[in-house]
Amino acid sequence: MRTYKTFSLKDTSVFKAQVLQWSQAFEEIIWLDSNAYNDQINYEAILAVDAFTALKTDTQQAFEKLEEYQSTTKDYLFGYLTYDLKEDTENLKSNNFDGLDFPDLYFFQPKKIIRIMGNSAEFLYLNMVDDEMETDFVHICSLEINPPTHKKTTALKARFSSEEYIEKVQQMKAHIQRGDIYEANFCQEFYLENQEINPLQSYLKLNTISKAPFAAFLRLEDHYALSASPERYIKKQGNKVISQPIKGTAKRLEEPKEDEKLKENLKNDPKEVAENVMIVDLVRNDLSKTAFRGSVNVEELCGLYSFKQVHQLISTVSSQLREDVTPVEVLQTTFPMGSMTGAPKISAMKIIEELETTKRGLYSGSIGYFTPEGDFDFSVIIRTILYNATKKYTSCSVGSAITIQSIPENEYEECLVKVKALKKAISV
Repeated sequence: MRTYKTFSLKDTSVFKAQVLQWSQAFEEIIWLDSNAYNDQINYEAILAVDAFTALKTDTQQAFEKLEEYQSTTKDYLFGYLTYDLKEDTENLKSNNFDGLDFPDLYFFQPKKIIRIMGNSAEFLYLNMVDDEMETDFVHICSLEINPPTHKKTTALKARFSSEEYIEKVQQMKAHIQRGDIYEANFCQEFYLENQEINPLQSYLKLNTISKAPFAAFLRLEDHYALSASPERYIKKQGNKVISQPIKGTAKRLEEPKEDEKLKENLKNDPKEVAENVMIVDLVRNDLSKTAFRGSVNVEELCGLYSFKQVHQLISTVSSQLREDVTPVEVLQTTFPMGSMTGAPKISAMKIIEELETTKRGLYSGSIGYFTPEGDFDFSVIIRTILYNATKKYTSCSVGSAITIQSIPENEYEECLVKVKALKKAISV
């Protein structure tokens, strides 16, 4: 079905820039860049372009359709899941404003895949186009890197004022006080209307600022996602599944001693640790639905990891899959991810829907891929610019976990820390 050919690279970083520029001629593009976090991800970068087949659907029976598509093609599939697929798994509905209008689920079978690792590039082309591998490689290597043209934009607008946000957090805390929930992820949108951005230029700028392990550039027709996500949602390799929720954030400082102090404060902050532990319990419960009894294991609890913009607490939960479980079933029983919902999950999602004013769409959803063997790897869509080129609408949502210990003003400050890189990437 696919022809594989490996080419040696003189300069991997130059080739990455060239291949991303080359990809812009296609209507379907997913570029995943690990930014050299190769201990977590088994490639430096991977590009999928040019749909041979595709599945695009709303929430109705979405996972059932994905199951049929994945099991029938038994090939590489790249795509996304929006947060609103919660409506396919639970009796939930979103009537909030949606400026982006993304399809709820979109996967495609690419004609051309290029996987970069070390000093080599592996081309995985469908047989119908395998005669183009040599030509494409030569063409890519001949490209001069042209800096993308800038689009002048105004500043992002906040959907909530700080006062409105603080009032909403207080309402969320009242739900916690009543025992409706223990914790919920509350988000707000920053947006641009009737303005064009240059998606490639914004992505390159964002990636330079953040260098995240789950960076992604997605284009599916007129819809774009420019992601600097640090978080893995879920990965399957053989019969092992891992999920790595992030809960607990502190900003980075340039002065090393002060930065180290913030790291220590985060590591020992009872509120931040409690957030993480609650979500780990939720993830353990989700994974147990498809796992062999007794195989769910917390491999790391509240590990402290530093990225260019922030410090984070990350936990790793794993399980061994039962033999009767399909790959899509693992996604269906764990989606949406606990780090973007709360605990208990369904109650949290209902309250989130009442207090937030915009539909999350791809934000809080996931981008990733399936292999022909049924393995997969998916990120959490946070720290991401979403753009509808036809509507000229740009959306950057950010959030934080609200617990009984939350100080609303501090939660608002955390949102501003998270949106800072997104603002820089769009503004010129």
